[in-house]
Amino acid sequence: MREPAKGVWAMIGACTIWGFAPILYKELSHVPAIEVLAHRTFWSLAFFAAILTVQGRLGVLRAAFSQPREVMLMAVAAGFITVNWFLFIWAVQNNYAVEASLGYYIFPLVAVLIGRVVFGERLSRVQWGAVALAAVAVMLLTYGLGAPPWIALVLSTSFGMYGLVKKRITIGPVVSVTAEVVILFPLTLAVLWWTNKDGNGAFGGNVYDTVLLTFSGPVTAIPLILFSFAAKRISLATVGLVQYLNPTLQFFCAVAIFGEPFGVWHGGTFAIIWLALAIYSVATLRAQKAAPLQT
Repeated sequence: MREPAKGVWAMIGACTIWGFAPILYKELSHVPAIEVLAHRTFWSLAFFAAILTVQGRLGVLRAAFSQPREVMLMAVAAGFITVNWFLFIWAVQNNYAVEASLGYYIFPLVAVLIGRVVFGERLSRVQWGAVALAAVAVMLLTYGLGAPPWIALVLSTSFGMYGLVKKRITIGPVVSVTAEVVILFPLTLAVLWWTNKDGNGAFGGNVYDTVLLTFSGPVTAIPLILFSFAAKRISLATVGLVQYLNPTLQFFCAVAIFGEPFGVWHGGTFAIIWLALAIYSVATLRAQKAAPLQT
């Protein structure tokens, strides 16, 4: 199998795990979201540490903490991803998985705006049109529901800001993510101590919850590793197209498995978002094909 094909399959694997991850958190709906997040962070660190140990790269992790600028950036990234992880878990547990999936549909267009504002990246008229359509979709849902879809907006913005900070980090993705959970580790231990100090913690209460909480580590870590593998082997345009599989599967879980309501206003919003993403994707692919001709 050629390297690009391996990259595509790795990306599909990452998005499939991300897309079905809501099932795990739904099964843990009786466990406070902050406790689930703490276990997700704890077991992610254990999994990443094991990977780096096998690879003989723990020294690289230690070296990362000798660079003050990188440590500061990784701390900021850790803050954004913590907000993203916590809100996603809370949303799934509280029957807002449809809105959560909308957030990850909006994310690519939020990333485009961040690129324009922060890096001065140019957008074509077609790309601007896609961004405008996304804005219309959000306003439509706000009008229909009587309130902004704040879960979708916070999820997309926090993940977009996380990507912005990660773009400035020079350390490799696996090492930097491991460093981020190391930074979060003291807070993680504090939460775990608090939730278990009276013997009421979910971990150890029964086999099922214990296995699911432990499994949240690999469910977090494995797709990140697959994503890193894929990003090195396929174009960013391909990465962008395949990643839509993630919110599509999340949407499927929300509606088909969890039975969350999906009304007319949701339908209109998602239709516009899907149209915006289709327009943006086609424009991006055309720009990528045209780029070699301009050299």
